[in-house]
Amino acid sequence: MKILITGGAGFIGSHVVRLFVNKYPNYQIYNLDKLTYAGNLANLTDIKDKENYTFLKGDIVDAAYLEGIFAEYQFDAVIHLAAESHVDRSITDPLAFVHTNVIGTVNLLNVARQHWKENMDKHLFYHISTDEVYGSLGEDGLFTEETAYDPRSPYSASKASSDHFVRAYYHTYSLPIKLSNCSNNYGPNHFPEKLIPLAINNIKNERPVPVYGKGENVRDWLYVLDHARAIDDIFHRGKVGDTYNIGGVNEWRNIDLIELLCDLMDEKLGRPQGHSRKLITFVKDRAGHDLRYAIDSSKLMNELGWEPSVTFEEGLSKTVDWYLENTEWLENVTSGNYTSYYEQQYTDR
Repeated sequence: MKILITGGAGFIGSHVVRLFVNKYPNYQIYNLDKLTYAGNLANLTDIKDKENYTFLKGDIVDAAYLEGIFAEYQFDAVIHLAAESHVDRSITDPLAFVHTNVIGTVNLLNVARQHWKENMDKHLFYHISTDEVYGSLGEDGLFTEETAYDPRSPYSASKASSDHFVRAYYHTYSLPIKLSNCSNNYGPNHFPEKLIPLAINNIKNERPVPVYGKGENVRDWLYVLDHARAIDDIFHRGKVGDTYNIGGVNEWRNIDLIELLCDLMDEKLGRPQGHSRKLITFVKDRAGHDLRYAIDSSKLMNELGWEPSVTFEEGLSKTVDWYLENTEWLENVTSGNYTSYYEQQYTDR
């Protein structure tokens, strides 16, 4: 089987690529990534020489490029993770999110439909999305697969649009699709603009740790390796045409998470307990900041037998250990040096 994984040099994508390359040696895995600021081939140095792995540098917004690689490689399936994903960036530049998340997705759908139209049932388009498309919850309740869409940011609006297009191609063109919506991911290789890796880096360097508002926003946290396992399960055993919610069953207020992280860092760095909490700095709340997300993963658990492998405390400890052990990776990412160094190891198609 030939599988195209888009966004495979990014945070979640790199873990999915690694899992599929190592677990399925008979599959040919093609990693398509534009290598924007968040795409980092250093995430995949351990598998870059595997015989069943090929890296393709390209942009899903470039329809002609997509046509060329589909014609050349004849992919059997697509696992689509490529996306602009940072909410703050979407507020300052929403069109960038429209281009990649909406137009890029439609480009992929179009080329897949054209190349698979003679034997649709032998192929699969699996689209990975976010729980942010559902909007915001109050103190109670959970997002289910039936929750109405109510996006509140340009990022979530662009992902909601891409979800609708994927389902529309299933109903209009009979394109075989699967779709999953996940909660906040955390773990190794996360670009340090997001809350947990940013806080780890700032605590390590004793810089202020920014927390929006009063830190009362609640998120459900999903360990990225558990997310990759769920994607594997859905890809192989999920029902065509269905949506699956993936959550970590880990609801935390931002301030409670940061305080836990400060204490954990103090322990691992040999600092006095409470030392790093002094770094917490409350800043003006983000525009359109959703109060609470929480995922009901019961469909995934009951139908496919998936469940989280770690508690949040265990996963957070593993994550901190990874960042403390991979200081060169973190320094290269925060300095931007990785973009030139690792691109030299690959040639454009």
